[in-house]
Amino acid sequence: MREKDQWFILLSASLVSACLLGCASVNSDKPVPASQLSRQSFGQTPDGTPVNLFTLRNGQGAEVKICNYGGIVTSFKVPDRNGNMGDVVLGYDNLADYLKSSPYFGCLVGRYGNRIAKGKFTLNGKEYTLATNNGPNALHGGLKGFDKVVWEPKILARPEGPALQLQYVSKDGEEGYPGTLTVTAVYSFTDDNGLRLDYAATTDKDTVVNLTQHSYFNLAGKGDVLNHEVMIKADKTTPVDSTLIPTGELRPVDGTPFDFRNPTAIGVRIKQDDEQLKFGNGYDHNWVLNKPMGKLEVIAAVYEPTSGRVLEVLSTEPGLQFYTGNFLDGTLKGKGGWVYQFRNGFCMEPQHYPDSPNHPEFPSTVLKPGEEYHNTIVYRLSVRK
Repeated sequence: MREKDQWFILLSASLVSACLLGCASVNSDKPVPASQLSRQSFGQTPDGTPVNLFTLRNGQGAEVKICNYGGIVTSFKVPDRNGNMGDVVLGYDNLADYLKSSPYFGCLVGRYGNRIAKGKFTLNGKEYTLATNNGPNALHGGLKGFDKVVWEPKILARPEGPALQLQYVSKDGEEGYPGTLTVTAVYSFTDDNGLRLDYAATTDKDTVVNLTQHSYFNLAGKGDVLNHEVMIKADKTTPVDSTLIPTGELRPVDGTPFDFRNPTAIGVRIKQDDEQLKFGNGYDHNWVLNKPMGKLEVIAAVYEPTSGRVLEVLSTEPGLQFYTGNFLDGTLKGKGGWVYQFRNGFCMEPQHYPDSPNHPEFPSTVLKPGEEYHNTIVYRLSVRK
């Protein structure tokens, strides 16, 4: 069977599974067995706030660990094609390292994921100023974004499996953003090795919001990710300037290193003489997805030939930021003593487009009182024999 046909069958099956995932959302008051969801201490923040680590297990023996500091996915253990369990996300063994220095390993990103030009945007005629923590721009919610706060946890029982609910109230003016934003993130883990994240938010004042998830994946569990084969369902990207802010153009991927409509290894074109690749030092760009906004479906898939693992990404969002660990530089020692080198991980971050508050032509990120923000992301792991 041709590889393209194999991917088509894989994606068709994924769409059916996505529908099933979306249909099972009723909460239950029944207790969750400890064999499915457990809690342990993960230390405390400098101000003495305790942090817990929650382990979600499914019926296949796979497990995901999440801490309520930053909503961080600290571990995601799934089998390879030989049935050997392995952790497929980068991170640390302890809370202290996350507190000390982390390039957003595994975290929940907000209030606004990605970049906002020069840390400024105008809403209802008023200009708001944010911290510039990424060159001249604001990145991932500011100096103390949602990745650096302790969330209030609650364990849920759901028909499709155990779930962890995290809640945080971001006060009006926090990190420069208007409105008190109440955010809920629900993590559930299904028997098809799908980590599902359901985000919801409400506000008491007009604001902007763009939540995403920032796990660094390495499906081989070691080495660089250049042989990982990527497929992204997108005909266009939003090209950027030298500071990685979108120009406003929607550029076709045809004939460029950004065409991943057919599975292509990350390393095949990443070193090409291309201005956009030079700006990002590799891939660090937003793809304009070929689907209706709000519809949950497969948007990307990644295959790692050595392990046989396949990662499918499902999302309701209009864009996908694909990042290839271009700023990992060997200065961080992670889990098990692994020193994270250049391109040892990749991120698939479903979200709205970067700098949308300054681009009225992009899908809006404005949330108003009386409305509810919703965003669903699914990371599902399987194997190809």
